[in-house]
Amino acid sequence: MRWVRWTVTALGLAAVLAAAVGVLAHYLDSTATVLVVLASFAPFLMACGVVGLAALACTRQWVGTAVAAVVVAAAAWTQLPLYLGDRASDGDPELTVMQANILFGQGDPEALVAQVRSRGVDVLTVNELTDGAIPQLGAAGLDAELPYRYLRPMEWGGGGTGIWSRHPISEETEHMGFVLNMVSVRVHKPEQRPFMMVAAHPLPPWPRPQTTTWSQEMGQVRDILQGLRGRGEPVIMGADLNATYDHAQFRALIGDGYSDAAEQSGAGVLRTYPADRWWPPVLGIDHILVSGAVAVNAEAVDLPGSDHRGVVAEIDLNAPDDYSGSD
Repeated sequence: MRWVRWTVTALGLAAVLAAAVGVLAHYLDSTATVLVVLASFAPFLMACGVVGLAALACTRQWVGTAVAAVVVAAAAWTQLPLYLGDRASDGDPELTVMQANILFGQGDPEALVAQVRSRGVDVLTVNELTDGAIPQLGAAGLDAELPYRYLRPMEWGGGGTGIWSRHPISEETEHMGFVLNMVSVRVHKPEQRPFMMVAAHPLPPWPRPQTTTWSQEMGQVRDILQGLRGRGEPVIMGADLNATYDHAQFRALIGDGYSDAAEQSGAGVLRTYPADRWWPPVLGIDHILVSGAVAVNAEAVDLPGSDHRGVVAEIDLNAPDDYSGSD
């Protein structure tokens, strides 16, 4: 019937339009809150393009089908790097890093320590670290597993940040100018060259008044990472960046000498948030970034009691000195 064809055509056009908005949001470097939010969900918007392509092809809307095919191809172009991997490892990983946001200190300490222990984590970065969470993590055995630490907790709220390490640390630094704490240390792993370890947590880009601050803090993080990279040592960062791969501000971090562990290893999108709902996490906002090293594997792991999943990456520190990450 004619009305069915019109309805399918209209739905197909709407789906292609949604996909085009997703592609546009991926590329725009904007502080408009609506565009930042749309970029967060860009892969889901882009997926609508496949539905639109099928609908328009079924109704023989050939011009619309051609447009839909272009939009779907553009969408695929934005997402394929996450699944292809941009470098093969030259050797076995010598380092395991874990990133964990523990929800105002409420994450299950025993579950977190169990992940650290079972995966042989060498360095752990923690966001939303509170004063009360520190002794609980110690009682669960974290200090026994990772005896070296540099912590900047807060009494309450999500501003605290810390780094635990299996190996000695030096050059403990708190980077000022952030709403939520950002810290770094130099890690001395026996029989390996030292490397810089960073933990960061830029302010979320929503609600609306925070969007500009988030974008500014992402720029500050980039400047700090570039400064650390200039030392000529590997740099690794674990962070809840409140940003997905589809945010231009995030891709700016990995556009000059850094790689996202998930992208580099071909692990795809590691969806980590929200992890405390009946549905699976939909956003990949927790990341491990590397420079002067190679992420061999990356995966998301459960953190009971938190609204985030953690991220674990196995890293080869023996990357060639001239390796500069993603372009």
